[in-house]
Amino acid sequence: MKRYNIVVLGAGESGTGAAVLAKKKGHRVFVSDFAPIKQQYKNVLLHHEIDFEEGRHSEESILRADEIIKSPGIPDQVPIIREAVRKRVPVISEIEFAGRFTNAKMICITGSNGKTTTTLLTHHILQHAGLNAGLAGNVGNSLAWQVAEYDYNYYVLELSSFQLDGMVNFKADIAVLLNITPDHLDRYENDFSKYKQSKFRILQNQTSADSFIFCNDDETIVSYMQQLQIPSVKYPFSIREKVTGDGAYLENNELVITINSNKFNMTLEELALQGKHNAYNSMAAGITARRLDIRKDTIKECLSNFQHIEHRLEFIASIHGIKFINDSKATNVNSTWYALESSDNKVIWIAGGIDKGNDYSVLAEMVRKKVRAIVCLGKDNKKIKKAFADDVETIVETRSAREAVKLAYQIAKRGETVLLSPACASFDLFENYEDRGRQFKEAVNNL
Repeated sequence: MKRYNIVVLGAGESGTGAAVLAKKKGHRVFVSDFAPIKQQYKNVLLHHEIDFEEGRHSEESILRADEIIKSPGIPDQVPIIREAVRKRVPVISEIEFAGRFTNAKMICITGSNGKTTTTLLTHHILQHAGLNAGLAGNVGNSLAWQVAEYDYNYYVLELSSFQLDGMVNFKADIAVLLNITPDHLDRYENDFSKYKQSKFRILQNQTSADSFIFCNDDETIVSYMQQLQIPSVKYPFSIREKVTGDGAYLENNELVITINSNKFNMTLEELALQGKHNAYNSMAAGITARRLDIRKDTIKECLSNFQHIEHRLEFIASIHGIKFINDSKATNVNSTWYALESSDNKVIWIAGGIDKGNDYSVLAEMVRKKVRAIVCLGKDNKKIKKAFADDVETIVETRSAREAVKLAYQIAKRGETVLLSPACASFDLFENYEDRGRQFKEAVNNL
């Protein structure tokens, strides 16, 4: 096999995995990260004798590449990527690269909200059914690292729009599109149509032998589909109306899944994940499992015993009658809308961080109905304060999870809920949303 000069930009989970796979396949590999590299990843690179640099991008070394594998967190607009494109050096994602070296079935899940939950739930069902399945993408270890080290027959992949942008020849055997709402618009020149195009890349290269599972209640998805010729077999799911043919819907408080005229149903009360948004997630996972001919009893058991994921509407504690909920993974307004909608009590809402082009007007009615006070947690809270100044009487500002929890606790009354659901990215004050969620939990437990 011909040896190539492979340059990997970014030495996190994705980049380090890509570097290990490239080295294992006999290519010359160089890793460049503009930031300091975490010690755990540095140890991996040293162990595999992979050359790397940190704190800079050496343009001369990078642009000698035959191919650049870009980590999803690096925008296309950074100078080194622009220069690579100008010089016609191919720039791809780790997922695209890893896909070349495995014949495993690819179950790919995307959407603005719910994709982590649906990915973990789907993987849970496959594992429980005895299938040899890996978990990768935005969750678990990188796909490239797993392809290098394991021999899975299936992969369940959570894919962000950034990962989809860097995919060319990769194909999803089963593509799941949960929803499309404005998110990450800062990376798409504040152009929602570009973000939609990105999400629909999950369908690229599909054939009539493949499956497309989608939410029929999402107007953005349905209207965009009318512009496309989709060769794959379509499986819609809906909680608003009955789906004729194959797919899933709600009827008399029961979830009904039909594949090849074969019905499977269970009551909403039996689902481990409660709430409207989780009914969608359960439908998508259930259709996927039935497409893989997993037994109905196995699916039913898994949909009823799945454990909720960390940082997604995670109950932390009840202190003096005040509930504390960690929804740090809600990094856009649509996720936060679902979080507020799911609360039965008045809410002290902890929100804020790095705004990604958010339109807070979609939250206004829900905030008026549910929120008694807002505790801002971010460096720049002007946009949130302006958006809700007429809807909420109390809006305060904080700069740490500890301060936010302490103030929210002081404001809250017995029977109310303190909800961390930021609707923003975390990078102004925290390492990532996990760090934000863990600091929140620690602060609650120290009250």
